[in-house]
Amino acid sequence: MTVQESYTWCEGVARSQAKNFYYSFLLLSKPQRRAMCAIYAFMRYCDDLSDDEGIPDRPAAISRWRSDLGAALAGGAGDHAVWPAFIDAVTRYQIPQQYFYEMIEGVSSDLGPRRIRTFGELYDYCYHVASVVGLTIIHIFGFESQEALPLAEKCGIAFQLTNILRDVREDAAKDRTYLPAEDFARFEVSPETFEPRERFQQLMKFEAQRAREYYRESGPLVGLIDARSRASMRALIGIYSRLLDRIVASNYDVLARRVRVPTWEKLWVLLRSVAA
Repeated sequence: MTVQESYTWCEGVARSQAKNFYYSFLLLSKPQRRAMCAIYAFMRYCDDLSDDEGIPDRPAAISRWRSDLGAALAGGAGDHAVWPAFIDAVTRYQIPQQYFYEMIEGVSSDLGPRRIRTFGELYDYCYHVASVVGLTIIHIFGFESQEALPLAEKCGIAFQLTNILRDVREDAAKDRTYLPAEDFARFEVSPETFEPRERFQQLMKFEAQRAREYYRESGPLVGLIDARSRASMRALIGIYSRLLDRIVASNYDVLARRVRVPTWEKLWVLLRSVAA
């Protein structure tokens, strides 16, 4: 497969599956947008390997994917459609290779039942599945100051905490509980039944405020990336912030339904991001 064909394939993956990310990609230059799609396609496949119960031996599949990554980065062709575009993007934007191994480490931790005990443990999980994504994509956005790196890490924490709050019900169905056991104990909520419901809402409010703080702390990141990429960064943060807003506005009704940001609102965020 040629690099161009690989990019076309990656763009198709991102367009169909990157529900929040893809809108922000639209505000980038074509080379940046294609690189974002290539990175997303790689991440999407990592997630699929950890979540697809139809794969008979998921640990072995992830191990092979890690080996394939190493071979591709070393110049091996590889037979997956993502590799030509992925390698081109990594090389073009000089993205540190360690981030991709950390991504795989993160999704590997989701292979079995999961119980997070402390916020420190949750932070480590969020770093591996989300902060490394932020650290990766700011290389595509472009930055000069090293101060951008810890801010990108915090931004990833904010995004993943938002995802966790949205996905409480779906994760529980997979026998995964990411909200820390210490917080369930603090609010006297059962991590199995999420009862009593009033205290569960208090727990969710506490976690939402924690996410808000990471959004606030990472705010200066927008000003540290290349000016031509700032609208895209603003849009990405804006869409995720609106998702958190909707979770809060629903009174944390995440056990009954999946809270979403509608398409019209994402487009509104895009317009505001360009005008800012």
